[in-house]
Amino acid sequence: MTALVPMRQEAFAAYQESAIVGYAEDNVAAGRWPVDDAIARSRADFANSLPQGLATPDNHLFEIRDDPDGPTVGVIWFAVIEKNGIRSAFVYDVEVAPEFRRRGHARAAFEALEPIVRSLGLSSIGLHVFGHNPGAQALYQSLGYGVTGVNMLKALGKSGT
Repeated sequence: MTALVPMRQEAFAAYQESAIVGYAEDNVAAGRWPVDDAIARSRADFANSLPQGLATPDNHLFEIRDDPDGPTVGVIWFAVIEKNGIRSAFVYDVEVAPEFRRRGHARAAFEALEPIVRSLGLSSIGLHVFGHNPGAQALYQSLGYGVTGVNMLKALGKSGT
């Protein structure tokens, strides 16, 4: 039974470094960032999003465990955001370690997340998924998430042509 357990401080540093690299790679793959400064951009985004690390207000980081006392198989991070007077949850990251994938942990983590979000008085959960990740898109759609917009990009190259 997959469980969400608040992230331990000792797990946070390793998570953050891994997530910075992964986020940089995703942005490069999506054509949003040049490879030469992707890590620096990603590091800046994380510093801006989590300026106080695990203690950053309105941010909730969890270890995904095989069971409450079992091994950590991944992480999920969401923040409480407010836009136009509406407070909601926004999932910034979900990651399941490669050796634990395809066992239903991501699905179970999202299902376990819903009562946590409801307990905070929030009525929706949003997220971003990269276009080059159709597996994640299929998972989110199967969980009831719907597309609310589509960002598109045309890379013009360095010369602008």
